[in-house]
Amino acid sequence: MGRTMMRAILIAGLLACLAACGYGRTPSDVFSAGVAAIREHDYATAISDFRLAAQQGFAPAQFGLGLMYHHGLGVPQDDAQAAKWYRLAANNGEARAQFNLGWLYSQGRGVPESAVRAVKWYRLAAQKGVAPAQYNLGWMYAQGRGVLKNDAKAAKWYRLAALQGLAPAQNNLGGMYAQGQGVPQDYARAAMWFRLAAHQGIANAQSMLGWMYYEGRGVSQDDAMALRWYRLAALQGDAGAQTILGGMYVHGQGVAPNDAKAVKWLRLAAQQGDANAQTSLGVMYAQGRGVARNDAKAYKWLALAKSAAIPDSKLYTAVSQNMRFLKASMSPAQVAQGQQEASAWRAVHPEGD
Repeated sequence: MGRTMMRAILIAGLLACLAACGYGRTPSDVFSAGVAAIREHDYATAISDFRLAAQQGFAPAQFGLGLMYHHGLGVPQDDAQAAKWYRLAANNGEARAQFNLGWLYSQGRGVPESAVRAVKWYRLAAQKGVAPAQYNLGWMYAQGRGVLKNDAKAAKWYRLAALQGLAPAQNNLGGMYAQGQGVPQDYARAAMWFRLAAHQGIANAQSMLGWMYYEGRGVSQDDAMALRWYRLAALQGDAGAQTILGGMYVHGQGVAPNDAKAVKWLRLAAQQGDANAQTSLGVMYAQGRGVARNDAKAYKWLALAKSAAIPDSKLYTAVSQNMRFLKASMSPAQVAQGQQEASAWRAVHPEGD
């Protein structure tokens, strides 16, 4: 074989090797190819491309590789490996990696749990405008985790995230305005933020907006509007909203009285362990309203409410009185049945959930 032919073969082989190794393509090109592979659900190729670009220090690829390990795409799920690649990307200024690394520290996944380190990484991402990081940093200040509790700083970070449309931040900021925590109490502003979050489907915001219409706080009092927002929260399983909605059906507030619908909503809340709902449901059974009268079931729900209520509270006192009046008209067998049903319910719902 001549020298010219040998040289041609060597050059061809070298070019093939360089192509296979990714040379001739920038890290950005390799990363983009990996992203394209993910769209085709070709996770093995994506992993290979991400790793190649990541090893060259390309932060988006390092972040992408961290995500693949985090969610177990193309590789076994591995929080430690996710943390490794997130950290490399985070140190290269990748804001999304900073947020994810902060979350891993907050949960103790792949790294030792550390609220202080979580705050460090959340802050870096939050300062770059990552809304979930701003929200989480606000929550850390509100709870005093990894930092000294500071409601004003919590409100500051919630506001930044809320202005980007993050619904949980809008909900929490509404709560701070309603309670005057970290900001001057302002029901109108609370209603504004709750409304934004409620329209995005946050059940607590819907329930709070219902309360504001019910009480006329920050908005004009309007039972029909209160009913609307309570219903939306109740449909998402919010026990407090279900309880109040049941009461509105009992008293005909914003809707025609309907004991059957009242019992429906009170039962849903009572099954979640809401003591107020359990009390009202017990009374409905005792009076035969919306349901056939059944003193044993009335006693069951009142007994459950009493055990859930705070001793010496108004609810505890009211339930105790209702139980005494009810027990006076019951046979020992009915009382025993009610107690048995209450014990059976507690066995299935040890924490009222």
